[in-house]
Amino acid sequence: MGAPRILLVEDDDSVRLGVEQALELADLPVRGFAAAEPALDALKRDGADVLVTDVRLPGMDGLALLKAALAVDAGLPVILMTGHGDIAMAVGAMRDGAYDFIEKPFASDRLVTTVNRALERRRLVAEVGALRQALVQQDGLDAALLGRSPGMMAVKKLIRQVADTGADVLILGETGSGKEMVAHALHQFSKRAAKPFVAINCGAIPDSMVESELFGHEAGAFTGAAKTRIGKLEFADGGTVFLDEIESMPMAAQVKLLRVLQDRRVERLGSNRSIHLNIRFVAATKEDLGALSKQGKFREDLYFRLNVVPLSIPPLRQRREDIPMLLDHFLLAAADRLGTSPVVVPAAERQALLSHTWPGNVRELRNVADRMALGLPALLNAGAGAGAEAVGLAAQVEAFERQLITAALTEQKGDVAAAADILAVPKKTLYDKLKRFGIEIEGFR
Repeated sequence: MGAPRILLVEDDDSVRLGVEQALELADLPVRGFAAAEPALDALKRDGADVLVTDVRLPGMDGLALLKAALAVDAGLPVILMTGHGDIAMAVGAMRDGAYDFIEKPFASDRLVTTVNRALERRRLVAEVGALRQALVQQDGLDAALLGRSPGMMAVKKLIRQVADTGADVLILGETGSGKEMVAHALHQFSKRAAKPFVAINCGAIPDSMVESELFGHEAGAFTGAAKTRIGKLEFADGGTVFLDEIESMPMAAQVKLLRVLQDRRVERLGSNRSIHLNIRFVAATKEDLGALSKQGKFREDLYFRLNVVPLSIPPLRQRREDIPMLLDHFLLAAADRLGTSPVVVPAAERQALLSHTWPGNVRELRNVADRMALGLPALLNAGAGAGAEAVGLAAQVEAFERQLITAALTEQKGDVAAAADILAVPKKTLYDKLKRFGIEIEGFR
């Protein structure tokens, strides 16, 4: 947003002059009008960022101007100047869309503070609108998995390569890094998208129920099995099965799962009939399954059968340049879900978020956005774990550089020359940085 455009409507010449001077002294340029009609014409012709108007005016009064102005620009902050007897009316006007009101006589610093708050609200609305538009313009995989860091670009490249092949995938990533989102993307961008996506948390099913949940059972197969039940694997026929926390699956169930992976057939408990299944398996783990198999805690043959296409998700601390985009996305989602106004994150707080070690990864960042939307402290125990991986100035500068470069390339759809112009650096310098940061141009076109 450039220089603010403030319109002032006040029929008392001396009051209008005093208000104009107070705003001008605060570096807030203002256009003053003695009546509502010419101010409304100026709004329609040139636009405005804030409208300050007296309630009692000759001709069209302030309340009528409020209604007409919001009809022209629904997001325009309108500040009403009222006499003592007009306060109840002004409160009612706020229900009709007025931003705020100031009771006469008022101190100039209160007026300046109110106008600055209105301008900040206007700026926020514009930023939110631009962000929403940017998110809408993203399509396909870029919309499903936000992030332009080299690590996330590599993840998306691999997803594009294997999504339609039907090959089984083993997703590796820390807690909260987005393993289920990646699994959804593998399903969504495959020919199986119209069929079921069945997510199974292997650590949440009681050991005694694992086989029944996965494979189903016939009536009378065990005590309490009153009727036939289709298992989750059979239900997913034609689609994708996501096995989360696969490391926690009991050994007995691992044996049967291995056979299903090999033969793509399943037998319900209590049945001798083999049912053919057309399913793709995507497993996820936060553990080193190879190490667990050597310790006898996970079947080695199942590990090798699952590990057809390994896909590693980088932790958030290794892709800090993605934090601003993810934070803005989560803030918008939180505001919509919680019914709050989108918040403005000061530069100092954004820097603190960039410096945080993010042990909870993307899930932790989403929780931070929720707390911000509710007006609560963003980082809980911000110092905890900081010593494990202190973020130096060089790393922070590099993350900031990556963010600026990826933003410029996104805006220019991968045109390096145009991005170099925006960043005011020689094209060769930009190419050198792309090589150093491992940023591939193809991902922006």
